[in-house]
Amino acid sequence: MRVLVTGAAGYLGHAVVAALAERGHEPVAFVRDAAKAPRQAAATAVGDVEDPASLREAVRDVEGVCHLAARARVRESLADPLPYWRTNVNGTLNLLGALTDRDAPASLVLASTAAVYGTPTVQPISENAPIAPTNPYGATKAAADLAAANVAATGRLGAISLRAFNIAGAVDGHPDRDYTRLIPKVLAVQAGLAEELGVNGDGSAVRDFVHVADMAHAFVLAIEACTPGEWRAYNVGSGRETSINDVLAAAEQITGRPVRIKRNPPATEPRVLLADSRRIREELGWQAPNSDLSQILSDGWKALTSAYAAPE
Repeated sequence: MRVLVTGAAGYLGHAVVAALAERGHEPVAFVRDAAKAPRQAAATAVGDVEDPASLREAVRDVEGVCHLAARARVRESLADPLPYWRTNVNGTLNLLGALTDRDAPASLVLASTAAVYGTPTVQPISENAPIAPTNPYGATKAAADLAAANVAATGRLGAISLRAFNIAGAVDGHPDRDYTRLIPKVLAVQAGLAEELGVNGDGSAVRDFVHVADMAHAFVLAIEACTPGEWRAYNVGSGRETSINDVLAAAEQITGRPVRIKRNPPATEPRVLLADSRRIREELGWQAPNSDLSQILSDGWKALTSAYAAPE
């Protein structure tokens, strides 16, 4: 299958392009700068999801799209929500418009997020949990999911939304450079790229981490499973309970040095957020063989300290 990957130059985009190529598909990297296209891409299309014309041109000769291009920082979305609505919602609407202008139905897999659920009290979180986002990032992703579901219901495409929890690790020497996220920030501190890690409260909050390679494999399985006229949502998480303190201990063991931390007052955030990923395991056969915490941190550390991690 020839598959367009929006946001292909990003952290997850590199992994998805690599996974598609390894599976025998032809990934087309949709990027704003051709020089940043992943090396495994079969072709490159230059454009922007906020430019409908470039999307219409890019989808002309593909059978499917993995839609990753988005803004994805919770706190930033609270401070400046409009760019999130422009990119995450308008960008998705532009893509849906380009796909529905075609003669044949396409397959569409959207990168969604557990943030659409807000702060549910029942753990682990299943796909049946109410959609109740508590920030603009989650709200815009929920809106994009709903738009895709509405269009899929017309029969003009088949769509799947993959609701990721916490993606970490590295593929092909490409680390996550977003230091607003826990594991990238811990590794940046250990590499001397950041001064210290702020820890809210006692570090006992529990999160669900999934290796970026396992997340990318979910995209491959999903793009192969789309059915015209249908939209489905799948949670993608390891289901493993990992506390902030667990991450700190593992990082110290892997890097051989203590993590410099700054203790902050407890934050108003969920104590536990865990994925119920039984649906994607049962229906698509997805597994998370790489999502052990030590492998996630080891792969991220190797990538960050390798020659591939030179400043972009």
